[in-house]
Amino acid sequence: MIHHSKEHDRKKRKKRMDTFWIILTGSLVATCSALVGCFLVLRKMAMVGDAISHAVLPGIVLAYLVAQTRDSLPMLIGAAIFGVLITILIETLHQQGKMQIDAAIGLSFTWLFALGVILISVYAGRVDLDQDCVLYGEIAYIPIDIWFWNGQDMGPKAVWQLGGLLGVIVLLLVLGYKGLKITTFDEKFAASLGISTIFWHYALMSLVSFTTVLSFESVGAILVVAFLVGPASTAYLLSKRLSEMLFLAVLLGILAALSGYFLATWLNASIAGGMAAAVGLEFVLALIWVSIKKKSLEIAFEEI
Repeated sequence: MIHHSKEHDRKKRKKRMDTFWIILTGSLVATCSALVGCFLVLRKMAMVGDAISHAVLPGIVLAYLVAQTRDSLPMLIGAAIFGVLITILIETLHQQGKMQIDAAIGLSFTWLFALGVILISVYAGRVDLDQDCVLYGEIAYIPIDIWFWNGQDMGPKAVWQLGGLLGVIVLLLVLGYKGLKITTFDEKFAASLGISTIFWHYALMSLVSFTTVLSFESVGAILVVAFLVGPASTAYLLSKRLSEMLFLAVLLGILAALSGYFLATWLNASIAGGMAAAVGLEFVLALIWVSIKKKSLEIAFEEI
């Protein structure tokens, strides 16, 4: 009886820790995505994250063919290279090819994603990969992939990777807030001040690329795109200043990760799906709130 009670307590502690790691991972993805997503939304480039999440597939396949291993490091390097490559391709088509930005995004990511699918088809006997692995992650498996250092359990690898990425993003925002802000709102004015618009564009796109690449292995590209676009778009509806937008987007992202997990647990459904649904619900509620507020102001103005 005592042994059974101890085993039951051990399982409960493990379940609580697993819940903690899953929510923490989702919150880290949400925070990283929200910070860079605000600038994407303001620059009208919100779907770049979706493009990167598809375009990294050939990089993953080539990394596997070269390294002959499914370890995370070579996969991340291959994906990151193609993530940066597509940002360069999109900008080249937009600036040099005079294409609309949405057309450049659509053409670039469909071509690279198709290339990845072809590579998998051609090398199907040598590549133990599925093209859907880039699109759908399973955040519930996060507690299983542990990082051991000197024999010590340091917790899930994804938490350390995303924590490091968050540190880099925060550092760049602190050091380059002025450059990112001015180039986002007025590129011509930024150029007149001697600020390099090209540098800050590619710095931001590189952060988006690494955020997408480091996140999709854990949570899936679909959820990454939801976190890139959703909290930032919702914050854009509710705030007028960039600093407020950044803070609110992070808060909304973490709230979506938390509520989405418990929603998925309650429904016994996909955790990533629950978090993405929570992101969408936040936007709908914000849209309703803004519409009601706008209508009330119109009525008050008419009465005056």
